Amino acid sequence: MSRIVITGNSAICAAGLDPAAIVDTLSAGRSMVAPIVGWDTEKWPNSQAAEVPDYNGGKLLGDRKLLKLVRRSDVFGIYAGTQAIEQAGLPAYTGTLDEAAAAKYADQTGCYVGSGGGAFEVNYDFFPLMAESGDSLATFGKELSNTVNPMWLLRSLPNNVLCHVSIRNQLKGPNGCITNHTTSGILSVIESAWALREGDAQRVVAIAHDAPIEPQTLLYLDQVGLVSKDVLRPFDSRHDGCVLGEGAAALLLETEASAKQRGATILGEYLGGGDASEGEGIFCIRDDGDGLSRAIELALTDAALKPSDVGMIVAHGNGTEQSDASETAALLRIFGKDMPPVTANKWSIGHLFASSGLVDIAIGLEAARRGVVPGVANLEQLAASCAGLNITKQNRETRSDVVLVLCRGFAGTNAAVLLRAIR
Repeated sequence: MSRIVITGNSAICAAGLDPAAIVDTLSAGRSMVAPIVGWDTEKWPNSQAAEVPDYNGGKLLGDRKLLKLVRRSDVFGIYAGTQAIEQAGLPAYTGTLDEAAAAKYADQTGCYVGSGGGAFEVNYDFFPLMAESGDSLATFGKELSNTVNPMWLLRSLPNNVLCHVSIRNQLKGPNGCITNHTTSGILSVIESAWALREGDAQRVVAIAHDAPIEPQTLLYLDQVGLVSKDVLRPFDSRHDGCVLGEGAAALLLETEASAKQRGATILGEYLGGGDASEGEGIFCIRDDGDGLSRAIELALTDAALKPSDVGMIVAHGNGTEQSDASETAALLRIFGKDMPPVTANKWSIGHLFASSGLVDIAIGLEAARRGVVPGVANLEQLAASCAGLNITKQNRETRSDVVLVLCRGFAGTNAAVLLRAIR
């Protein structure tokens, strides 16, 4: 089986506009969680999140007109996808091909995107008219076309990033938009790898994006007890919930032959992936970490690796008590006392929902290329339920060049990906 290599790696979140800047922020122990500026949070139960600072959608897109057709989340996804494609050198290479060769190259290049699906914010355009119409559905229907943006439906589609990135870059190979809650992004990487393994494509850009920091999402998450009162403390005795973040990430994965054909710089190698579901309810999490441990086992089998081969783990670490405890149980089940250094990123960048897994992959790959495992700066004392987890607040060295990245979502979804960093 041909090696699957990584030639493009991009990310954007509150901690930076690229993986290098984000790892710098994490390694320096800086949290980007701060008071929300997107709306007035005076009466909200929680006013903290990790927003991308100095947001300028037109600058990130390089096209202000496109802002009329896409949401904030889409802006992040298009930016990340474009950055990964350019880093991999695809535009420069395809520009040297004749028309027939360029067309064949496009047919062999795919795109898979992990998206958050629907968002409550897309319904806010209706609120003024609903208030004005009262109980009169007839009035609402009569004035709807005069009130709501005619581009409402186009802006609401979950596959906007897939469409715009593919059209911009002539990606005409296999494609898909995955909306599987917070595992969407990591699944886009696994699906991309399978497209390469099956010979459906020679290169694929995997993207994930989300911007869940909006009033209704925050309110509902707080009502079901998932939001921290102040900051996110993964695996700490004070952990009491998550904090929202926003952003996107992208990888350019391709066959080794494809990368060598154009002399591309290889940043890493995709080794294997796995996903498993516990399927016991929307918010149910098994205390023994069964679903996550099975996902890890599947990834190790897929990669033909042993637990001792893993050099660092990027944990999901969302700061909720039950998730942290069951994630610890899963890692102890797989690695026992020989657990490699563990880190988690959400304490600084928040929980990015659909893009969280792929952002963690982008960060993990960059950190492993440096040989560093960033510490969790706000970790003071491990929770009793997380005893045995090999995690600290200090930066450490990786045990090897193999990175395991974990991601979890509602309804008991779990996924794991293994990468090898190349320095």
